[in-house]
Amino acid sequence: MIMKMLEIKGLYSGYGDVTVLKDISLSVNEGEIVSIVGANGSGKTTLLNTVSGILQPKQGEIWLEGQRVDNLPAHKITEMGIVQVPEGRRIFPLMTVYENLMIGAALPRAKSKKKENLEFVFNLLPRLAERKDQVGRTMSGGEQQMLAIGRALMAMPRILMLDEPSMGLSPLLVSTVFEIIAKIGDEGMTVLLVEQNVKKALGLSQRGYVLENGFISMEGPSNELLVNPHIKKAYLGL
Repeated sequence: MIMKMLEIKGLYSGYGDVTVLKDISLSVNEGEIVSIVGANGSGKTTLLNTVSGILQPKQGEIWLEGQRVDNLPAHKITEMGIVQVPEGRRIFPLMTVYENLMIGAALPRAKSKKKENLEFVFNLLPRLAERKDQVGRTMSGGEQQMLAIGRALMAMPRILMLDEPSMGLSPLLVSTVFEIIAKIGDEGMTVLLVEQNVKKALGLSQRGYVLENGFISMEGPSNELLVNPHIKKAYLGL
């Protein structure tokens, strides 16, 4: 039986009097990588911030494994297992790699397993093991993105949400980051990926949703979306 890890129903959200998201409904199944793609300003980050509890929804429901979470504060939502890697990485620049990772392990349910989780992160991201005593701000953009992902994994997410992980990276590093996300998916983790790089995101995920002007305009298996004429013209330049 397919288990719905995350379910969003009729979600409206935004900032103050401005409604950015309008009637968003989507789901992410356990062990699935799902992409949300769209242009800048389409509402992708607003969606993740609403799921994380950073923004309060104006209307609608958000469920994690059958438990409603849209009425909870952000720290409770994180404790329940919705963990976000924010846009722009936002590591702690004056702390070492190890110290950044330990902050990820500060949640009650992750504290007791931080040794095993650290081993998992270092195996997945060996560059972090090599640089564990290095101060965050001295690392390259790609290494900082790895650190942000590693810190999120230390929190033992039930669903990992990634906000524009390829932003500001060279093409080579973009490929590296997507390889890391694929490995995370291979480990059986549930991933919700928000990304402007439509080709890479849909190439990695099983299903996708296209967000345009705050609405979901299209959804379906990623391989079908990749050959859709509208997507090819609007996002792939074909």
